[in-house]
Amino acid sequence: MVSITGDMSPLHPDRNLALELVRATEAAAIRAVPFIGRGMKEAADGAAVDAMRAFLTTVNFDGTIVIGEGEKDEAPMLFNGERVGNGRGPQCDIAVDPIDGTSLTAAGRNNALSVIAVSDRGSMLDASAVFYMDKLVTGPAGVGVVDIRLPIGENIRRLAAALGKPVDEVVVSVLNRPRHEQLIADIREAGAGTRLMSDGDVAGGINAARHNARTDMCVGIGGSPEGIVTACAIKALGGHVQGVLWPRDDDEKQKGIDAGLLLDGHVYEADDLVRGSNTIFVATGVTDGQLVDGVRREGDHVYTESVVLRGASGTLRRITSEHLTSKWL
Repeated sequence: MVSITGDMSPLHPDRNLALELVRATEAAAIRAVPFIGRGMKEAADGAAVDAMRAFLTTVNFDGTIVIGEGEKDEAPMLFNGERVGNGRGPQCDIAVDPIDGTSLTAAGRNNALSVIAVSDRGSMLDASAVFYMDKLVTGPAGVGVVDIRLPIGENIRRLAAALGKPVDEVVVSVLNRPRHEQLIADIREAGAGTRLMSDGDVAGGINAARHNARTDMCVGIGGSPEGIVTACAIKALGGHVQGVLWPRDDDEKQKGIDAGLLLDGHVYEADDLVRGSNTIFVATGVTDGQLVDGVRREGDHVYTESVVLRGASGTLRRITSEHLTSKWL
C-alpha cells in the first residue's frame, strides 16, 4: 500500500481503496438480509462470503487473505492465502469477516457487522493456527496505563483514574461465555459495570475505543481473526489493544508453535498484531448496533450505513448509501 507520507493528493490510492472496499462490505451485508432472524447462520455467512468475494475481485489492489473467518466452525469462508483484487495497485494483507456475528444475524439481534481490514503486505500477523485470543481494548486513555498482564481490577482502577471518573462509572464489555464467569465476577467485584455481549467482539472492541462511547474497555477471549481486525481499527482511533493467543488444547498449541507463533502467555502489542499505521478498516452494519445501523429495506430501496477508519490519517468516516432493491434482493 502506498504511504500517505509526502503525498497529500485528494486522489491518494489509500483513500480510493478505502471507498472501494466499502462496496464489498455493503454487498455482504445486503446479501445477508434474507437470513436475518431466520436461524440460518451458515446460509447467511455463505451468502455474505460469496458477495464479498465477487466484489473484491473488482478492487484495484493485489490482496492476499492473511486471516479469514469460518475455520473454527467449518462455516463458509474466504480462505487464508486466497488472492483477491484485480492484481493491479498496492500489495496488501487482508483480514476479512463477511459477518462478524453470524449467530446475531440468525437470531436477529444487534451488532452484526460485515468487516474488512487492510494493511501493507507482510505487516499483518497470521494467527490462523490458533483460533482464539484473549484481548484487552481501550480508548486512548488506556495507552501506557493498562496492561493485559495485570489483574482486571487493577486495570479498571488505572483506567478510571486516567479517564477522571469513579470506578463505579466504568463499563466493561465482555463476551457472555462460561469461560468468562470468573472474569465477569472480578469486574463486578472491582466495582465496575459489565456489558455482556452474546457475539460480535469486533464491534465491542471498537466501541470501547471510540470517543464518547458508552463502554470504556473490552476484555476477554474471542476469535483471533477478530483480534487482528480490531487492531487495524484501533490504529485509527489511537487506542490500546493487546492480545494473548489462547489455544484450546495441546494439539492447537503445537500448531501455533509450528507456525512460529509465540505462546505461553506471550503478549502481542498493537504493532505485533499489525505493523505500522497504514491500515484501513471498513465495516457495514448487518443488524443495528452502537457502531452503525443495520441494513434497512423500504420498498424499492435498501439503505446501508458503513464506517471507514484509516490509520494513516486517524479518521473515522460514516457512509450512508441507498441501493435499488431490484439490483440486490
